[in-house]
Amino acid sequence: MEAEGLLDRVFQLRALGTDLRTEVIAGLTTFMVMAYIIFVNPSILSTPTPPDRLPVSAVTTSTALVAGIMTIAMGLATNRAYAIAPGMGLNAVVAFQLMGAMGLTAAEAMGVIVAEGLIITLLVLLGIRRYVMTAIPLELKQAISVGIGLFILFIGLVNGGIVVPDPATLVRMGDLRGVPVFVTVVGLLLTMFLLSRNVRGALLWGILGATVVAIIARAVTGTEAFPPGVAQLPSQWIAAPDFSRVGDFSFGFFAKLGVLTGILVVLSIMMADFFDTMGTLIGVGRQAGYLDERGELPQAQRALLVDSLAAVAGGAASASSATTYIESAAGVGVGGRSGLVSVVVGILFLLSMPFWPVVGIVPAQATAPALIIVGWMMMGVLSQAEAEAEGGRGGLRSSINFADIEVGLPVAVTMLVMPLTYNITNGIGAGFIVWTLIKLFRGKTREIHPVMYVISLAFLVYFLRHYLGVAI
Repeated sequence: MEAEGLLDRVFQLRALGTDLRTEVIAGLTTFMVMAYIIFVNPSILSTPTPPDRLPVSAVTTSTALVAGIMTIAMGLATNRAYAIAPGMGLNAVVAFQLMGAMGLTAAEAMGVIVAEGLIITLLVLLGIRRYVMTAIPLELKQAISVGIGLFILFIGLVNGGIVVPDPATLVRMGDLRGVPVFVTVVGLLLTMFLLSRNVRGALLWGILGATVVAIIARAVTGTEAFPPGVAQLPSQWIAAPDFSRVGDFSFGFFAKLGVLTGILVVLSIMMADFFDTMGTLIGVGRQAGYLDERGELPQAQRALLVDSLAAVAGGAASASSATTYIESAAGVGVGGRSGLVSVVVGILFLLSMPFWPVVGIVPAQATAPALIIVGWMMMGVLSQAEAEAEGGRGGLRSSINFADIEVGLPVAVTMLVMPLTYNITNGIGAGFIVWTLIKLFRGKTREIHPVMYVISLAFLVYFLRHYLGVAI
């Protein structure tokens, strides 16, 4: 009872209309809904081929470590039920754009994440986030989220073997008769069923169910479709956490990519991270009753600061950028209101670190359904009426009007260029340039924020750098 009284005083449980039992249950609920990231993040970040492949053991440890520490920090600093973990979408950008298409080493790719986190932290400390938020049109913010969603949905289809490359048509349907595709389809059907029945942790149960199917299929058929050790029971279930990649990051990407390209890559990831965080804080805050009568989040500075530091921590620990999770709404939905929810979630993440051998048996085909579903979820902004990300003072907005060339074309370009080029920077840059040009063509120069001029010009130079004959 004394401990409960202490927790009540620290987290103001009674004042928030909650109690210890409710907060613990809310923490367990949020963790179950978020725990899929423990399996998916290592699956994505370990995709690039050797010699610079990130080991599953290290990524799993770092994923749980960053999620645990930063979620606890969020709870203690804000006394709100927000949870943090390496973000879906940006981890795919790290693996498939930075390390894959651009050829950065793992340390250099994580250096990009650290850099974008430091910029966001600086923006928060200087109190100019509102200026940045108003500079970018709401429709382009939405397009960035949808584009990343399409990006990771496409990656899920490829990882699952449902879509394969084709020299004539770029892509085509894969061989649906193989064991790997069978595992993907079973996992996708199971996840869809669980989501349809509103089962908590549907993505996690889908991954675990598909993994069991893969283990059985490999044992029965003797197929070699999976790499050694994958879809096979591990020799040990618990092992010491692997901290070998903590602190392994480098800013050498500037030398490899060129200064301008490096800056634009950092800014692109920063914008995606920044806008996603604001939407999550407001969305979950509205559900939890954190917003004031003007629709603003009181003391948002604290939450934004912890979130921005989480991005730095994620890059520094080789876990990709960590951010506030919309899945935090799951704990809020069962009554969680205080930072104690976050503390419970963080402790559970830390306790999961020794179980990395279990993660190593999960095939990419078992996590592919989670990528597909999360990608679809990120596309939800197209059909939702949303308030302005900064406090909601702008009132509700309707869905994107694709019939309007000023809005529809830049949004379509942003969304489609990302997955088709496997590059978030290309998508954001193309969308920004098209948006600015159409405004100029229509003589609406006053509607273009000065920041949009600068960023669009920088992206134009980025796309034309080879024709200009300059190394930047």
